[in-house]
Amino acid sequence: MPIEPVLRSSVSDQVFTRLRDDVLTGEYPPESSLPSERQLAEAFGVNRHAVREALKRMQQAQLVEISHGGATRVRDWRTSAGLDIAVHLAQTGDVLPVGGLVRDMLEMRACIGADAARLCAERADGPTRAGVLLAARRYAESGPDLDRLQAANILLWRRIICGSQNVAYLLAFNSLVAHAYAIAPVPAEHRTDELLDTGGHVELAELIAAGRPGDAERLARQLLTRSVTALAPAQEGSH
Repeated sequence: MPIEPVLRSSVSDQVFTRLRDDVLTGEYPPESSLPSERQLAEAFGVNRHAVREALKRMQQAQLVEISHGGATRVRDWRTSAGLDIAVHLAQTGDVLPVGGLVRDMLEMRACIGADAARLCAERADGPTRAGVLLAARRYAESGPDLDRLQAANILLWRRIICGSQNVAYLLAFNSLVAHAYAIAPVPAEHRTDELLDTGGHVELAELIAAGRPGDAERLARQLLTRSVTALAPAQEGSH
């Protein structure tokens, strides 16, 4: 029987999540002020220490600015926040209340993956290219179980991203694959077409190994955009 991690959510975690969501949804608009620590503690029914810890995290996430006088000003998250906001509290299954975020992250994944494939075909040395080919062949042997394919898919793309020699892409990739997608669950059926195309992934690895960056970029984009396309009807139906 597999052992699942115990999910923990402290009082300060809960206060942070509530405040974060209120900022992201515009309940507290940019340049407005949050209530005082005392008022927040009373409203949430918690002690001021929990509120203070939550506000520190809000500041670290670039969602608010705390002045020395104690006032907390809300920042415009669309110009101040970074990718880290998309993976906060991923271990607790938290989901950001931003419409279309799963689609947006999948689109970013497709852009990064396509360019990384191009760069890998241009920059990777012989052993790295061989490693990409090996990962693709092992991926082809992992089907048809979607969980095994998902794990093998991540290993293949990690080889490609590392071969691109772009550290920024690697850090973004780590955020995208942390705890599935960290931002929200992506049902397996929305990735089935992409994951089951093992032949396409082997062909991609062969293009990279052959040093054909343009062809590798085009095929990678074609493979990765399938999940974006599959997700669209589900999102339309949820409105």
